[in-house]
Amino acid sequence: MNKFTENLPKKYTKSIWRAIMEFDMISPGDRIMVGFSGGKDSAFLLYALKVLQKQNVLPYELAAVTIDPQFAGSSLKAHLHELCQELEIPYYYEALPQFEELIFNQDKSQNACAQCAFFRRGAINRLAAEHGYNKLALGHHHDDAVETFLMSILHSGQITTFLPVTPQDRSGITVIRPLIYLREKEILKAKEFFPYQAVDSCCPLDGNSTRSKIKGLIKELNSENKSLYNNLGAAMRVPKDRVILWPPVMKREEMREAYLKKMAWKREK
Repeated sequence: MNKFTENLPKKYTKSIWRAIMEFDMISPGDRIMVGFSGGKDSAFLLYALKVLQKQNVLPYELAAVTIDPQFAGSSLKAHLHELCQELEIPYYYEALPQFEELIFNQDKSQNACAQCAFFRRGAINRLAAEHGYNKLALGHHHDDAVETFLMSILHSGQITTFLPVTPQDRSGITVIRPLIYLREKEILKAKEFFPYQAVDSCCPLDGNSTRSKIKGLIKELNSENKSLYNNLGAAMRVPKDRVILWPPVMKREEMREAYLKKMAWKREK
């Protein structure tokens, strides 16, 4: 880790340890594989977990994996492998040269971003299982969670977002998100002590995806109401017994039974 500081600023350490402890993300002896795209979030996560590993508060093994869709037609391997060598982290890589055709030439009614995440997650889970890793760490931060929360409401009519810890029954691998209490702007600011040159996204939908539009919407609304972002974040954590929602729509048979019950007074005359 010669190029990078071996300590995290207190604010970052506190946020990451809070997530690890509050959601029981890491246990002694865990073997953690980090999904490493080369972007700022996954690169910072890899670096942060390496710094915490060296502190030896919790002993765990660490590795990185890249599932490269090769959207730009060229490999990311050399650049990403260089960081892993610098951090002394084992690195696994798999190219998916037909990925773009698979994702964008399928049923257009399916969300390309959701399909992309599904296939890449499947490949990462397979590699993690093959090499004996029991945890998969992803670089999602707090902004990602808030955006997913609002996106679920507006685009699928559901009140949901991803969880900080997600056990996966089929693979037996648990997904963890140690950056969940960090804002995106804090990760951007981390360049001051982690001067890694992040890889630009080569995704054909970059900047024009549903998530990008939701991000822009939150930014616009938050400029008018400075509490908006924090309110969305608070709404994600309202206890279920305090959520006041309409009941589910009645099915046809339920409506018929309710009608007959309501009209029983006529038969009683």
